[in-house]
Amino acid sequence: MNTSTLVETANAMVAEGEGILAVDESSGTIQKRFDTVNVECTEDSRRAYRQMLLTTPGLGKHISGAILFDETLRQSTEDGTPFPTVMQQANVIPGIKVDTGAHPLAGHPGEKVTEGLDGLRGRLEEYASLGARFAKWRAVITIGDGIPTTACVNANAHALARYAALCQDAGLVPMVEPEVLINGSHSLEECFDISEATLRSLFTQMYEQNVLLEGAILKASMVISGDTAENRAGVSEVAEATVECLLNAVPAALAGVVFLSGGQGDEEATAHLDAMNKLGVFPWPLSFSYGRALQAPSLAAWGQDPAGNIELAQQKLAHRARMNGLATMGQYEASMEPGA
Repeated sequence: MNTSTLVETANAMVAEGEGILAVDESSGTIQKRFDTVNVECTEDSRRAYRQMLLTTPGLGKHISGAILFDETLRQSTEDGTPFPTVMQQANVIPGIKVDTGAHPLAGHPGEKVTEGLDGLRGRLEEYASLGARFAKWRAVITIGDGIPTTACVNANAHALARYAALCQDAGLVPMVEPEVLINGSHSLEECFDISEATLRSLFTQMYEQNVLLEGAILKASMVISGDTAENRAGVSEVAEATVECLLNAVPAALAGVVFLSGGQGDEEATAHLDAMNKLGVFPWPLSFSYGRALQAPSLAAWGQDPAGNIELAQQKLAHRARMNGLATMGQYEASMEPGA
């Protein structure tokens, strides 16, 4: 493990004004996205869509890295250039999703644990040889009646820490993602308590597994009201609660925190990130690792005419990347949006 390279890569992933593009949807998830725009989901259509995203002119100005799915890491552009090479030429760091999904946690109805540790060492070595420089593992924590249990939180935290240690052994920066799901009617306060407990468990496990925090990234969910809650918390409340939770539970040594959008709208996710960065300076950069919140406008435009709307779709991605880049510095304003 070359610690200096890990730290250098992690710092580059959260460079000022930049963040991560998540394009690591599984085949099932990307099919659901394509269904919304009436595009047939095939290997070639997935490749064409991701080529459109990854060849966006100037992508590296506000996107420091992109998380890919296994299929995408192995694909090439129409002219035969491997996607990792295209990304490196654009100053975008290639990353790879390595977990094999969340599965029912035995003995705990309604809860899940993420699998994929078996054989991970070999897969990480292969991914590194294909050009990946960081990896991502997502755990899901559901808030509901009597859940999450401590057993579920700890099982997922342990798996995340084991994964992170294996990543660093293979020379890859681990992105650890313990997502507290937005689904439900829970309050902001309930989300805060569950998020804090989850993060405390995660970093306890990471210490025990000797993970180098300076060479690791947290992909965090925001402290936010459930999507069906009454009187949902506003932007400033979400920002303040999220920052307080992170300060309570995340070690200062960590390289950076990037947020998932987790069901938020495009501009909503940007506004929340901006509000956090307007609150002050923190021990770690607060950035973004959005999937839908970066891609949605592009997908809508591309889906109308996959061959003819490439430039328009790329312009929409570049705009959302720029808005979120400004939000990482607390310099975003809603008036910057089209039609504002």
